[in-house]
Amino acid sequence: MKEFKDKVAVVTGAASGIGRGLAGQCAKEGMKVVIADIEEARLKETEEALKSNGADVLAVKTDVPKLEDIEALAQKTLDTYGGVHLLFNNAGVQAESSSRKPPWEYTLADWEWVMGVNLWGVIHGIKVFVPIMLDQNTECHIVNTSSMAGLITEPQLVIYATTKAGVIKISEAMYLQLQQRNAKLGVSVLCPAFVTSDLGNAARNRPQEFQNPVETQEETEQPSLLKKIQKGNWNTLSPEQCAELVFQCIREGTFYILTDPLIDTLVKQRIDNILKRQSPALPEF
Repeated sequence: MKEFKDKVAVVTGAASGIGRGLAGQCAKEGMKVVIADIEEARLKETEEALKSNGADVLAVKTDVPKLEDIEALAQKTLDTYGGVHLLFNNAGVQAESSSRKPPWEYTLADWEWVMGVNLWGVIHGIKVFVPIMLDQNTECHIVNTSSMAGLITEPQLVIYATTKAGVIKISEAMYLQLQQRNAKLGVSVLCPAFVTSDLGNAARNRPQEFQNPVETQEETEQPSLLKKIQKGNWNTLSPEQCAELVFQCIREGTFYILTDPLIDTLVKQRIDNILKRQSPALPEF
């Protein structure tokens, strides 16, 4: 997909971080933009900011783990703009409480909340929007947001990394199956490393039914690649810079969208360990 002007884009998780950057880039490209998020106040703020710059925007409050919300998002998009050409399955969360414990001490609430947003949100987006985009029989593209965490060995962000690895597998299968059908629908998977976002404050939108009980177990310090990374001097992209890279990759037909050369190093080390039948280890850099 190379031309975006006057086409229709749908962005989930669009009220902040990467999603807001993507929505802004869609508007810069001259697209009609449907922005979706569970956080109503920030969604409204994003809508007003985009409209103040002349964008044609529709804001739809959406809870991506709920299939009916994605179905409503699709219907409102079709009712308003008559089609959809670019879909960003981008909404994501991270349970901070789980990152301070070993996996066997995670709560089911942590698993259910993070998997609901990060994995089921993508599954629902695909389930609902792909048939619509295929029926249009016109050039379209889907970008599923994964993470560097889905590609590397990281013993701390286990739930988050599990969901992001799942997004990569789904995206790879989609790409191959669509290619076999000569479909006009392309797919990319975005694996960001260091992009400014509010992911660390995701608990602000955590539903009541997925809240953890009062902690009774002592939290233990876990070995973390993140701690090593935080000590380094890495280049952090803004959401806007990330969005520019994403659109460049869509134009070029790039499937794996990687935002930092460090990912190459860490992935190579993990693959080397696998091929040598070695046990998992924190990467060296």
